[in-house]
Amino acid sequence: MIAAALVLVGAGFFVAGTAGVLRFPDVYSRLHALTKADNLGLGLVVVGLALVAGDWAARVQLLVIWVLVLGAASTVCHVLGRSALDRGVEPWRRE
Repeated sequence: MIAAALVLVGAGFFVAGTAGVLRFPDVYSRLHALTKADNLGLGLVVVGLALVAGDWAARVQLLVIWVLVLGAASTVCHVLGRSALDRGVEPWRRE
């Protein structure tokens, strides 16, 4: 039950991140929503799956996958944000 709840809550964070990408006004806030929600969602899914994993090797593999995704997501977010800034994309300001 706990594992299923963690996976469902993680999926909810994925949905929230997708909603942020679709609704937020500029590239910077969209990147923030996507990386934060997806990393937390994946973490919850990994914990839920680790609870039902059969052996420690599978749990370690899940943890390694999560760590690699965390590193890749933060790197890609930084590169995309820097590229947008270099191209002159202004952050959204409330008028």
